[in-house]
Amino acid sequence: MQYIIGVDGGGSQTCAVLVDNQGRVLGIGRSGSANHQTVGLSKALKSIRTAIRSALAQAKVKSDAVTYVQYCLAGADREKDFEKLRIGLSSLPYRSWGVVSDAWEGLRAGTEDNVGVSVVCGTGTNAIGRDPLGNQVQVGGFGYPFGDAAGGSFLAVEAFRAAVRDWEGRGTPTDLTKRVPNLLALPDMEAVFNHFLDTEAHIPLDLALVVHEAATAGDLVSQQLLATMGRELGWAAIAVLDRLGHWEGLAEIPVILVGSVFQKGRSPFLLEAMAGTVQSRFAKARLKVLDVAPVYGAVLLGWDHEMIAPARQLKDELVQWEDWK
Repeated sequence: MQYIIGVDGGGSQTCAVLVDNQGRVLGIGRSGSANHQTVGLSKALKSIRTAIRSALAQAKVKSDAVTYVQYCLAGADREKDFEKLRIGLSSLPYRSWGVVSDAWEGLRAGTEDNVGVSVVCGTGTNAIGRDPLGNQVQVGGFGYPFGDAAGGSFLAVEAFRAAVRDWEGRGTPTDLTKRVPNLLALPDMEAVFNHFLDTEAHIPLDLALVVHEAATAGDLVSQQLLATMGRELGWAAIAVLDRLGHWEGLAEIPVILVGSVFQKGRSPFLLEAMAGTVQSRFAKARLKVLDVAPVYGAVLLGWDHEMIAPARQLKDELVQWEDWK
C-alpha cells in the first residue's frame, strides 16, 4: 500500500490530507499558518508538523509508512525561499518529499493536463501559469510594496480605510462605518479610531468578510472595493498569459481561481470584474472557481510524482468534506 500526504500550507491555515493509492481519504489534519515569510520558519514547520501528525493519528498510520509528501506552501516563491524550506523540511521524518508554491496545487486541481493559469486570492495573492510547451512563470505574491493589490489582508485594510474616511467626512458614505465597529465589538468609529492608535492593534482579516456582507446588502463602496480587486486580479492573470504565450492551439484557456476570497466569498462584483478584464485581452480565457479544497491539488501532485493514476473517488470525498468551505 502507498500512502501519499498532500499539504496545503497557506497564510492563515495549513491542511494535510493522507490518502492511499486507491484514492481513499484516510486522515485530515489542520493547523495554523505555514507561510515562513510572515510567521517565520520555525512556526511554519510547527504548523506543518501538527497538521501531518493529526492526519496520521486519524488514519492510524506511522510516519515511516508514508511513501511521499507533497508540500504546497505560501511563501515558496524564490530560490532563497526554497533553500530555507528544504533545510527545514528535511528535519521532518519523511524520506521522500517535494515542495512547490501553493499556487501550483490550484492549477493541478483545476485542470486535467496542468496547463493554464492559477490565481490565488486568500490571505494574500499570487498568480502562476504553465503553457502547452511546459514554460512556467509566476507573477506577484510579495505584497503591496511589490505591486500586489489584492488578498484578504489587503481588502481588510481597504475596508478599514473606507470606514475611517467616511467617518471623518472625506470619503464616500458607506455602511462599513457601522459594520466595522460591530465586528470589533466597539460602539462607533471614534472608538475604533482611538483603539487602533492607542494599542497598535493589527487590522483583523475578518474585515474582508464584512466587505462581502456589506456588498451583498447593497453597499456601493464595498461593491467598488471588490470590483477594483477583481480588476487587479484580472491584470495578474493577463501578465501571466502575456509572459508565457503559446495559447493559440487551445480552444479555451483555463484560469483557475483558488483561495478563500474566491472559494468562500464568490462575490459576483469581484468575479465579473475579473472575467471582464481578462477576457478583454484573452477572449478564450475561462475563469473557474475551484470546487474542491486546494489540498486536492497537492495530493494529485504527489500522485504524479509516484506515477499513480488519479482516482475520481478522491475528489468526490474531498468535495463532500465540509470543513474547507
